[in-house]
Amino acid sequence: MRALIGKEYTKGTHLRYETSLRHTLSFLKWKFKIKDIELNRIDHSFIMDYEFYLRSVRNCANNSAVKYIRNFGKIIHICVANQWINHDPFLSYKSKFKKVERIFLTKEELQKMADKEFEFNRLEYVRDVFLFCCFTGLAYVDVKQLRKQDIITGIDGEKWISIKRQKTNVPSKIPILPTAIKLLNKYQNHPQCEESEAVLPVLSNQKMNAYLKEVTDLCGVHKNVTFHIARHTFATTVTLLNGVPIETVSKMLGHTNIKTTQHYAKILDIKVSADMKALKERIEMDY
Repeated sequence: MRALIGKEYTKGTHLRYETSLRHTLSFLKWKFKIKDIELNRIDHSFIMDYEFYLRSVRNCANNSAVKYIRNFGKIIHICVANQWINHDPFLSYKSKFKKVERIFLTKEELQKMADKEFEFNRLEYVRDVFLFCCFTGLAYVDVKQLRKQDIITGIDGEKWISIKRQKTNVPSKIPILPTAIKLLNKYQNHPQCEESEAVLPVLSNQKMNAYLKEVTDLCGVHKNVTFHIARHTFATTVTLLNGVPIETVSKMLGHTNIKTTQHYAKILDIKVSADMKALKERIEMDY
């Protein structure tokens, strides 16, 4: 995987498998007091014990535990394919992801954040970078790596972002909305941006999330907001709720599967309400 980063795998995928390996080694030490194990000893019981370890000792949430087990399973399936073991220990094993409620900000909450004046520059920087991502759909790592050369003139003569998403290595082209343009202009002469050719002064992920908690508290936004919520907000409040087709949203987000984007559409009761209200008006006019 390490050798194929940028070709077949992303850095994020490689890191997840490194983490999975650490968990597997820790499990071997916890359960068997050993550092390695023969492949033919891996059976259904081994997998169930490993899952128990992840959920209890490592205190992994359901979806995290499932991901680690599935990563382990992919390695085991390579072993089966190469006939290094003559049985598939995953044959009778079933795991299921639990649906996670995706938090996003409403139009009113976005306005509260945009209107707020801060005493400290660090909070203003974090607010502005967060809002930029709310109006572009960029994840933290993508806005952190965004450089001035990534801002291009699009097919319509307007400014677009043109990047490959770090997580999936999928090309993503996003027309830049006026709110995001204003934020770009605000920081075009910022010392940190001029020095690194970055478009915004982005702090470390840890600091961004810590300061974002202060920002939302000061703005009266009572939600557990992390930086990734900006991406959810772009998908819901900024695009889908304003009638942007889900295929277009999926392309801008750089999703490899439209099913991923459909998760956002499913939570938008307000969109269902608006669509049905429009239908009621049309029916009343026809009848």
